[in-house]
Amino acid sequence: MVTRPRCTEVRATPLSPDVPEQGVTTTFPLTAMSDRKSASYTLLVSLVVALGGFLMGFDSAVISGVVDPVREQFGLDSGEIGWAVACLTLGATLAMAVAGPLADRFGRRTVLLCTALLFTVSAVASALATSYQMLVWARIIGGLGVGGALLIAPIYIAELAPPERRGRLVSFNQLNIVLGFSAAFFSNYFLEKAFAESGTAEAWRYMLGVEAVPAAAYFCLLLFVPRSPRWLAAAGRNDEALAVLARAVGEDRAGAALTEVQYSVAAATQRGKPSPTELLAPRMRRVMFIGLGLGFFQQITGINAIFYYATTIFGMTGASRDVALEQAIWVGLVNVVFTLIAMRLIDRLGRRPLLIVGTSMMALALLTNAWAFGAAEYRIGDPGADAVAVLGDGFAPELAAALQPLVGVSHESEPVFLAAARQAAETAGLDVASDFAPKAQDLAKASLHLDGTLVLIAILAYIAAFAISLGPVMWAMFSEIFPLRVRGLAISAAGFFNSFVSFGVQQAFPYGIDTFGPGLIFLVFGVFAVLALLFSVFVVPETKGRSLEELEAELIGS
Repeated sequence: MVTRPRCTEVRATPLSPDVPEQGVTTTFPLTAMSDRKSASYTLLVSLVVALGGFLMGFDSAVISGVVDPVREQFGLDSGEIGWAVACLTLGATLAMAVAGPLADRFGRRTVLLCTALLFTVSAVASALATSYQMLVWARIIGGLGVGGALLIAPIYIAELAPPERRGRLVSFNQLNIVLGFSAAFFSNYFLEKAFAESGTAEAWRYMLGVEAVPAAAYFCLLLFVPRSPRWLAAAGRNDEALAVLARAVGEDRAGAALTEVQYSVAAATQRGKPSPTELLAPRMRRVMFIGLGLGFFQQITGINAIFYYATTIFGMTGASRDVALEQAIWVGLVNVVFTLIAMRLIDRLGRRPLLIVGTSMMALALLTNAWAFGAAEYRIGDPGADAVAVLGDGFAPELAAALQPLVGVSHESEPVFLAAARQAAETAGLDVASDFAPKAQDLAKASLHLDGTLVLIAILAYIAAFAISLGPVMWAMFSEIFPLRVRGLAISAAGFFNSFVSFGVQQAFPYGIDTFGPGLIFLVFGVFAVLALLFSVFVVPETKGRSLEELEAELIGS
């Protein structure tokens, strides 16, 4: 049995029996640093590491402006579009299965360096894609970088930061994710404008390729950050761990901080090497249920469907492509503002209050959108109008004339309306595949009647609510609730599950919209948001202001 040390003497106790025990009291010379300098140091390192979140956010959101051009470029149906969007998450899911164990073995910084390279390769290959298949493979490579950065960056920051600033510093990763989202929306909008003026249709390639610049910068900056002090201590590299802690928390606290880490390492060493089966042990049930639950609700409530298909959703309200891209910018800005608010509050109010308030607002916003789309109707003009005149030059006269029987007739959903339009085209003797199918979505947009302003407000409210709750809180708690011994494995498992759910939502969203209509899809998201609220109230614990070792003792036991 390991007894928690009562003194501040530092002795190395390696995590694995493969690492030779050193047991040497360090005499590493420490440079006196003020609390302000320590805070500045941890802030700077955290900002650099969290740039992986920026790349993840950019890589994820940039596809929203690419969906329609890629659909036209490669002639894709809704299933192929769903795959082109979701393949990034597939790569992230695969990476999450191995990123934690790799980070435990080779170090957090080493894995982050690899993610920077993957982001760079993916951006260049996506921009140069000459086929749908090449684009998918390039996006999967980027997904590998997304998975690695998404998991390991918050682990690194949590292991470096002092308890009183850990929530805020870990939230820098979420802040950078939303800054990446916002940057992608801005980039898409301005590149679309620039290429529209030049008369070319290749803007989507530059949208995807511009990410290579920040990805290369991220790789270079990572070379200057230290290794995680907890990983160094687990490997028996006491001198290096103490040097990093001295800069991160100050000379006066470094010895005590390392002693507490060594206690956890020693306790973990008694149990041997970590195994995936340990995640199923009775002592892990509570934290795994919390982690998997947070991972599930963060994605099943539709956040990535809204981010990745933002311009498509706004297009469904009848907005033009330019207007939809502009509205997506507002999504990014609201996300950034409320993530900053969450960072301000997460260590003051705590994790649970933010979750409870945020999931309540999410449920209300999603159900509002469900009502707005449910109350919408699809109609080609008013009774007595001429379909050719109503639809205008965007539709072939033959197709517009074939749709004359639908003029003034209201339909309750897009699938019902398009089925009737398809039938009218067939009755008129048109070829559905060549004459109707390519214009089906344009026809739905032109015939939609709903309150687009209400949809925009509800979506912005949903984004704000997510940004102060499930967005930053899930990753903060992932870095806090799992014990050091299996932290890499546990976060990989929870992150894998989170990414798997995200992949399913992204893949199914276009099919669900085409088959059931947006009203029902938003209703399903809203129901899950209500369940997320109940989960936050009755299951999730409060972790603010507690050291990782204290949380481990409470949630797992020594």
